Amino acid sequence: MPGENLTHVEAQSRAAVVQTSAYEIALDLTRGETLFGANTTIHFTATPGAETFIDCIADAVHSITLNGTSLDPATHFADSRIALPGLAAENTLTIVSDMRYMNTGEGLHRFVDPVDGEVYLYSQFEVPDSRRMYPVFEQPDLKATFQFTVTAPAYWKVVSVQPTPEPVAAGQVDGVEVATWHFTPTPIMSSYITAIVAGPYHEVRSELTNPDGRTIPLGVFCRESLAEHLDHDYIFDITRKGFDFFAKEFDYPYPFEKYDQLFVPEFNMGAMEHIGAVTFTEAYVFRSQVTDAMRERRVVTILHELAHMWFGNLVTMRWWNDLWLNESFAEYMSTLATAEATEWNEGWTTFVGSGKTWAYRQDQLPSTHPIMANIADLNDVLVNFDGITYAKGASVLKQLVAWVGREPFMKGVHDYFEKYAYSNTELPDLMHELEATSGRDLAEWTKAWLQTAGVNTLRPVFTTDAQGNFESFAIEQSATDDYPTIRPHRLAVGLYSLEGGKLVRTKRVELDVAGESTSVAELVGVAQPDLILLNDDDLTYAKTRFDERSLATVREHLAAMPDSLARGLVWGSLWDTTRDAEMSASEFIEIVLANVHAETNSTILRNIINQLLTATHSYLAPEKREATRTRVADALWELANAAEAASDAQFQFIKAFSSLAETPDETAKIQALLDGTVKLEGLTVDTDLTWEFVISLAAAGLVDGSAIDEVLATDLTASGKQFAAYAHAALPTAEAKDSTWQQMVETEGAANLTIRFAALGFNRVHDTELLRPFIERFFASIDAVWNDRSYAIGEEIFEGFYPAPLADAQLQQATRAWLDANPDAAPALRRFMIEHLADVERALDAQARDAQA
Repeated sequence: MPGENLTHVEAQSRAAVVQTSAYEIALDLTRGETLFGANTTIHFTATPGAETFIDCIADAVHSITLNGTSLDPATHFADSRIALPGLAAENTLTIVSDMRYMNTGEGLHRFVDPVDGEVYLYSQFEVPDSRRMYPVFEQPDLKATFQFTVTAPAYWKVVSVQPTPEPVAAGQVDGVEVATWHFTPTPIMSSYITAIVAGPYHEVRSELTNPDGRTIPLGVFCRESLAEHLDHDYIFDITRKGFDFFAKEFDYPYPFEKYDQLFVPEFNMGAMEHIGAVTFTEAYVFRSQVTDAMRERRVVTILHELAHMWFGNLVTMRWWNDLWLNESFAEYMSTLATAEATEWNEGWTTFVGSGKTWAYRQDQLPSTHPIMANIADLNDVLVNFDGITYAKGASVLKQLVAWVGREPFMKGVHDYFEKYAYSNTELPDLMHELEATSGRDLAEWTKAWLQTAGVNTLRPVFTTDAQGNFESFAIEQSATDDYPTIRPHRLAVGLYSLEGGKLVRTKRVELDVAGESTSVAELVGVAQPDLILLNDDDLTYAKTRFDERSLATVREHLAAMPDSLARGLVWGSLWDTTRDAEMSASEFIEIVLANVHAETNSTILRNIINQLLTATHSYLAPEKREATRTRVADALWELANAAEAASDAQFQFIKAFSSLAETPDETAKIQALLDGTVKLEGLTVDTDLTWEFVISLAAAGLVDGSAIDEVLATDLTASGKQFAAYAHAALPTAEAKDSTWQQMVETEGAANLTIRFAALGFNRVHDTELLRPFIERFFASIDAVWNDRSYAIGEEIFEGFYPAPLADAQLQQATRAWLDANPDAAPALRRFMIEHLADVERALDAQARDAQA
């Protein structure tokens, strides 16, 4: 993105010159479909005589007035910056600009509801996109107060950080009554967590009493056409539980004036933590049946964003190299709150199945980085919203709590909030408080865990005597050559035995592990169990391996293990071993098919199914794929039929079968479910499941574009249009793939989620040869997409349209050739391709291993 970057060095230099105090931002949202007006006044101090710049991505800048002197926009505004020469000690800067609405999920996003034609707006600024709505010093350590004034249609709702004021009539524009909302100034805060959400949103109100005695108004919002599906009472209930839990754990009450939660269209991520005005993806407004995994993830997300009100919003990182601390802390605390304050009491099992799996994958890519990453510029930040920043960081915080103790940890966090409220910090500021409350020296811990990359592997090494008792027992720790750090771990070893048909824990030993080998004297003389589980209770972050007897037990008896967390850890180890080509995909598939029927945790089940499909499509030796695919599909159909009526398992198994259905017999089952001639007891073929079945038939070539459009005619909603884009792209013809490519990759204008859904359909193929012509086209398109599209759209294209299902030597060679030919490409762009190459090479290794099985 030429001209839109900002380096850490530039940010440091600017912060040394400038200190912001207040913004006054007047937005005119009545100017039409493309542009809106911003009249922005900024008050700041500076080193007298210095010069700097302010960030601004504008369609046009009409005037710039600095301390009463007019600056010519033609000479002072270029790319994304407005030059500010000759600063005074006290400065007032006023900029009048036209800003552009976005349909990419960045800046001020504009969406037209196809149901009723109403316009909905919301802002999304993290990392560098508040400059798309108003001129701003776009870096987190230049905090200020922000006072918004918004002019918009009078019947709209307008929500921001501060409580919404009564609107003042402002006449008419094109026959529509308009009004102006004058918000009070915000607390001192960073620009990326300011917010404007506007449109005829459906609103539900409630309130709670804060521990400090204040009444905190609560709001839940969504589009009017989704109002019937909004379960606001449940959302309020989870929110109240989160308020109580965090206020108690932190011993620090919620610090802001109100708390609104808004479900907004075409949102790129799960949610965003603006102070008092959190935005969420509309996928969390459930218009059809969803998995329990999705329901639980919504709870975790609600609590994640609430945790940010303290960690990230009250106290904010100085620069983006501490982004991990914001996100890891929120992910750790939200999982803790989910497990201890809500009905989803298997929260840590779920974390193993979602967060830890994500982290382990990310940490084994060539693009891995320390948790505390070196963020040289904004492009670096954008690609670091990853499994290390969120999930590895949260895992390591869990390990830190085990290391220092939960009470000292929470007391240190409380002291940190007290000391640094409304200011910016760096990692040592937090660690100093934790050292003070725990008495632990955390310097070496910080270096080993936060400043180095990679994941360790733990293995049990032991000998037994003639009676089968341990003569010796040690935990062996290894690291890769690229990332050789051997870390300290606080962990537990669990011994499990078959008793009464159940695989249950009979002994647990908790200890500190350090170095390449740690003896466990407490196990000497203990009988070898059926299963040894390292990292029992998941206290640390490490891959684990099984001894031969344990693996044999797992093959036959994993379904008999009643503890969900232990089961999740076993499933995770099996998948790690398969991904590392130490176990064949064929063996992994056999273990899954023999044991998956008993899995009760929805997220673990979802994860296993996804891994089963990956193994089937990409990790099997090519000559085994068709026979195994048929066997897996048959098994999934049988599992769906055998599952409890209306259960989450039934729903997940039938969705997985739908994704694999290819033969006439398989697709006939899908058609029969769709037209109602075959029914599974308790399964409702609702709107979204109808679309899944239509997409399945489209991928098999059994419906055409007109049939897809007939289904769309019954669901003329935003979701319906996205599903239709998916189905059209899934049609198994060269013409359909080419049409999708032209519309989404070669032509600008499609909205972010339309591109995302179309990409899913594009790569939904039974015959991967349909994708072969797009190897060359993908790499030929990279420069144009990177240079001409926004980062969010580029990411959707680079991630979604890479022909990954091919997973063969030609794709490997083409990806490597691009990397070799473009050593100076932007690091963020190279990272996309490096990760793609790593995935292909891992698939090729797994295929070679499976061929030997």
